[in-house]
Amino acid sequence: MFVSRRVLAVWTERVLGSDRELALENGAVPGEPVKKDENSRRGNWGNQIEFVLTSVGYAVGLGNVWRFPYLCYRNGGGAFMFPYFIMLVFCGIPLFFLELSFGQFTSLGCLGVWKVSPMFKGVGYGMMVVSTYIGIYYNVVICIAFYYFFMSMTNLLPWTYCNNPWNTPDCSGVVGTPRANATFANVSAVVSGVTEIVNRTKRTSPSEEYWRNYVLNISDGIGNFGEVRLPILGCLAVSWVVVFLCLIRGVKSSGKVVYFTATFPYVVLTILFIRGITLEGAVSGIKYYLTPQWQKILDAKVWGDAASQIFYSLGCAWGGLITMASYNKFHNNCFRDSIIISVTNCGTSVYAGFVIFSILGFMAHHLGVDVSEVADHGPGLAFVAYPEALTLLPISPIWSLLFFFMLILLGLGTQFCLLETLVTAIVDEIGTDWIIRNKTYVTLGIAIVGFLLGVPLTTQAGIYWLLLMDNYAASFSLVVISCIMCICIMYVYGHKNYFKDVEMMLGFPPPIFFRICWRFVSPLIISFILIFTVIQYKPITYNDYVYPSWSLVIGFAMALSSVICIPIYALFKIAMSEGSTFVERLKNSLKPDLDWGPALQEHRKGRYATTGPESVEVCPLKEDLKDEGKEKLKEKEDEIGLTIPGSNGSTLNPTPSA
Repeated sequence: MFVSRRVLAVWTERVLGSDRELALENGAVPGEPVKKDENSRRGNWGNQIEFVLTSVGYAVGLGNVWRFPYLCYRNGGGAFMFPYFIMLVFCGIPLFFLELSFGQFTSLGCLGVWKVSPMFKGVGYGMMVVSTYIGIYYNVVICIAFYYFFMSMTNLLPWTYCNNPWNTPDCSGVVGTPRANATFANVSAVVSGVTEIVNRTKRTSPSEEYWRNYVLNISDGIGNFGEVRLPILGCLAVSWVVVFLCLIRGVKSSGKVVYFTATFPYVVLTILFIRGITLEGAVSGIKYYLTPQWQKILDAKVWGDAASQIFYSLGCAWGGLITMASYNKFHNNCFRDSIIISVTNCGTSVYAGFVIFSILGFMAHHLGVDVSEVADHGPGLAFVAYPEALTLLPISPIWSLLFFFMLILLGLGTQFCLLETLVTAIVDEIGTDWIIRNKTYVTLGIAIVGFLLGVPLTTQAGIYWLLLMDNYAASFSLVVISCIMCICIMYVYGHKNYFKDVEMMLGFPPPIFFRICWRFVSPLIISFILIFTVIQYKPITYNDYVYPSWSLVIGFAMALSSVICIPIYALFKIAMSEGSTFVERLKNSLKPDLDWGPALQEHRKGRYATTGPESVEVCPLKEDLKDEGKEKLKEKEDEIGLTIPGSNGSTLNPTPSA
């Protein structure tokens, strides 16, 4: 059916005129036409604020509070900042932008996106394995925060004094022994009046003994599971129920929850920061945090920790970034979002470090010891240093409730995306109408399995297994997955093809800095970090406990289980591909699938356009239209018939004017 010049002009004005005014409001690139890109079958974010807040909640998690300060503490204070920010600029932010653009372009999860080169679909399975490991032990940490939250609902925090059944003779409290006339309103008088400097070989705080002897009731080794800690098990069930309820409608429900979970932690963190810097000795702690020990910068483990922390904190190679971006509208400016989210995440890590070290400095001052001797390593930092500091605040149970509620919210923000990553991957892979309609049951099933797999971590040996998973399952395997992803997209699929895809989606090509990082810098840096980390590998320890060899074998098996998916699936895909020779099968397995590209028909332009008798391929970008010129467009419109795609993917066939 032929289109009159008048009808075409009206339609063009409608698309390029009125929709242009809505560009910025809908997160699209200025100058690009904006349509309501609602994927009715799969769903989208309610608005771009939900996506940004969800991404911030995903990236800003428990690691920003206890992992980053812990790594600074272990790797020479401020000296750790140097490799950390180098990894951020040259690896973290570029990979963050790469994954967001990857998922947004295809509107598919971490498995579906590998239609770009089916042989590398094992990378997606590796991401799922990593997300599974992290999701299991991450929710255990959240459940411990739940436990502390519930135990804070009292007049006196149970870790305030050393007169409890679980305390040892080595216990020495900052507050000391309770006095009848002591009030929380005059904290300074209490501290100065009752604090004693105890000269012992090893001093332990009430909060540390509460953590080790009561909450964990820790066994003597990783092989001695002991009994299940029923209070922790109950809190684990509560944690999984909360996660499931928040994801019961997918991104539609979680997108509303993050308005609170992603913002409230900053309120509490600011309150604790203000209180922390007013404490005596806080300056010495902050100096320890900022003063670099440059000799440690030559240790490859420091650089390996910096790279791992970037991947761990930003969530690179987990599959979560790809999944969240897949629910974006096609023309959303994910480049802008990647900068905002990455800077916010790393700024939060540094900010939380000030809060942690101001309190550590205060504790060290009153104990007469160096800052480095105040607390143990590991996640116990959040459950030892903070709880002890909270006992010094007026109305300490209120502060404790706020702090652990903040930890819960930080953890849930990340856990939402970990679970949604697995759910989306499964639903996208099956892809039937039935599985899409019953997505809630998939979410429920994964939550139940996650709870059951987390039960061993609630035993007396649970902390050993938690740290083993944290150090092996989510460390160098993330670096390997990220490196292979860069190689696949940039060299197998082709950097020119991908740059064109990003330009078609955003309206501008990726900045040259990111193009260089994607192709050369990021893969090289993380490859060298991986090599140095392997060379200078040191077995994991927890305080004075040395892990037995068999447990380290299990740790390496967990790490390799995600990486081994890549070659196994590659061999499977090659064997199943068409071709009479191995080389032909290899080439066919590397080629993109026929349905690779944007999900909605209205976005499949240029080389992705559907050709056939019912449609005519038009220029994919405005720049191409300008190059051809208005005269050529008018000539074309008089000579050929056009079918105009509607905003919902249907065909709009205007009738010719009389």
